[in-house]
Amino acid sequence: MEEKTNEQSVGTVSRRDFVKGTAAVVGSLMASQFPLMASAYYGVDDAIKIGLVGCGGRGTGAASQALSTTANVKLYAMADAFEDRLEECYANLMDPEQRNSWKGTNDDGERLDVPKERRFIGFDGYKEVLPLVDVVILTTPPGFRPIHFDAAVEANKQIFMEKPVATDAPGIRSVLATAEKAKQKKLNVVVGLQRHYQTIYREWVQRIHDGAIGDIILGRVYWNGEGVWVRERAQFEEKAGRKLTEMEYQMRNWYYFNWLCGDHIVEQHIHNIDVANWVKQGHPVRAQGQGGRLVRTGKDHGQIFDHHFVEFEYEDGSRVLSQCRHMPGCMSRVSEAFHGTKGTAPKPGELYTATGETIYKHRGKDDPNPYQVEHDELFAALTAGEYKYADAERGAVATMTAIFGRMATYSGKVLTWDEALNSSLSIMPERYAWDADPPVMPDEYGNYPIPMPGVSEVI
Repeated sequence: MEEKTNEQSVGTVSRRDFVKGTAAVVGSLMASQFPLMASAYYGVDDAIKIGLVGCGGRGTGAASQALSTTANVKLYAMADAFEDRLEECYANLMDPEQRNSWKGTNDDGERLDVPKERRFIGFDGYKEVLPLVDVVILTTPPGFRPIHFDAAVEANKQIFMEKPVATDAPGIRSVLATAEKAKQKKLNVVVGLQRHYQTIYREWVQRIHDGAIGDIILGRVYWNGEGVWVRERAQFEEKAGRKLTEMEYQMRNWYYFNWLCGDHIVEQHIHNIDVANWVKQGHPVRAQGQGGRLVRTGKDHGQIFDHHFVEFEYEDGSRVLSQCRHMPGCMSRVSEAFHGTKGTAPKPGELYTATGETIYKHRGKDDPNPYQVEHDELFAALTAGEYKYADAERGAVATMTAIFGRMATYSGKVLTWDEALNSSLSIMPERYAWDADPPVMPDEYGNYPIPMPGVSEVI
């Protein structure tokens, strides 16, 4: 698939109508009227209203970054499955030190305008948020992303959504279909694959595309580290003073269940896999790999692997070798490298000839935070009444590539892109409720079924 820039301006409408998602074009506006980092402010009543769906750590960070833009914005509604998580997020955003970091003229408490009646709890809380806001930030565990994205587009909202955008192939197909609807409606969609908004990557990849090291014949991408948090069942049951339902527990400890997270090859390593697709300007057509659980094997580690290795083959025959690992005490590396017919790109920001002479070395010590740039650029476009960002398709392809890798390691088989993308195997629940059974359940000893290469069905 050809890589398309996410910065193409496709049309302009009035700012007020635009942020409300209407398609009525009211005139052609010159770009010079709307500088990319708009500094003009509108009255408080004209503020862009933001809804936050998913109030965990990433949701809190994304909301703060949206409120740190120079646009006239306010956080107006919030939703989360758990009340304590929502209230913790709200308290963190209310912290004076946090609010002092927000820019603008209406940040004296007015940027955070979420009274109790606009804080919604439960699986359907997002349905209450959408009618109230202009822009929605989708930061729940990724298994919910296809449902929430579709609802946001149906409601004509501008969207920031975190990666990954699904956890199985049916979810990816849903996101791709919704992405087309978003384009037709000219709704901006930014996906939190922030390397596309990072100066060092933008300059590095552009030089690779310009032929600085020739045709890419091999890539190496890594997310090797010690792992992330574990939320033990016992700690929540002690706090609640009761046993959790299985759905409650898995939602609390969501990283370790594929229907919610997708495994860490999808949830984390997607960043590096996305860079491979970006450099190659397409997606792989075949994959094979191996993985398993050696270190993170406890009951609270759910069902995911702690290591994956995948060989992705692209249409031109080139390969990208993918590693991700959650193992303390081992080599840590989160990076990407590429080898071309005329030189090498051993890490982001550096390019060398085949004989080792420097072609390019990035010097940007004060480059802006890409997590902030995502929001700066999105809200500048909204302030200007511009349609510029259509990241959803690229986000879906990157997510599917990571899922493709998981399918390869779980099955131990050589798979093709087409059979993976067209898989009918859904890993999502049939019903979303606290008393519903999740798709994977523990045995009598509290252990979960672990994927077994050579046995597990993934298509």
